[in-house]
Amino acid sequence: MPDGLAIVAGRGDLPRLIAEQCERTGRPYRVVRLPGMTLDWVEDHPVIDARFERPGQLFVTLRQAGCGAVTFAGGLVRPRLRPLCFDLTMWRAAPRLLAAVRSGDDAALRAVASVFERAGLRVEAPHALLPQLAAVAGVHSRALPDARDRADAARAAAIVAAMGSVDVGQATVVAQGICLGIESIQGTDMLLDFVARTGAGFRPDPAGARGLLFKAPKPGQDRRLDLPAIGPETVQRAAAAGLGGVVVEAGGVMILDHAASVAAADAAGLFLWAREP
Repeated sequence: MPDGLAIVAGRGDLPRLIAEQCERTGRPYRVVRLPGMTLDWVEDHPVIDARFERPGQLFVTLRQAGCGAVTFAGGLVRPRLRPLCFDLTMWRAAPRLLAAVRSGDDAALRAVASVFERAGLRVEAPHALLPQLAAVAGVHSRALPDARDRADAARAAAIVAAMGSVDVGQATVVAQGICLGIESIQGTDMLLDFVARTGAGFRPDPAGARGLLFKAPKPGQDRRLDLPAIGPETVQRAAAAGLGGVVVEAGGVMILDHAASVAAADAAGLFLWAREP
């Protein structure tokens, strides 16, 4: 089976990191660029421009390029599909895909992945390609969570598990036991911006815990797809939102630039904690 990798590239640094890993290891690859996706790093990488409505054409191109595997990396935007442009492959997949697109992200990505698998491409997880990105259990920063923070983290984990059971989001912000916001389709950055604008007045004790961002996979999620990730910008936004720390599930969240993320946490006085699930 061909060993080349198709990188379906979304927002953020993850697809670039995977492409650079392929370059370092000599693995053949192609970056798949979808409509509306601005990738300012692909100039020196082999790119295939694809349309949502014509997956059959994409699969032919990938086979010709020697790609036998695919990975989905970075945040993807749900497309506005134009049925008049569908190819035969898309017409066959459309009933399943259109139903899934109206569901949560995990359901939608499972449906998309199944189309690639039916075309003979095996799905590889980003964290399997870059295992060093998986968050290692423990506190990574100089600042340490206290008992109040640990209580907030437990409360946040329960909230994310409840949201994830209905395929809604992978993150929440909790302060002093109160949920200040949850992640939905808009993503983690928008959640933190919302808390920065609205969260100050909802902490009962001004001298109490400042709160934390918690991020974890959904229960039962296909971990080959959309495994949550954070990076230094996440930490900086958490600081701007007035939080005391960032907590991720150990082994279930990727830290895209560990050194810079820890440096950002230390500079802001935040704790960065990979919590055992």
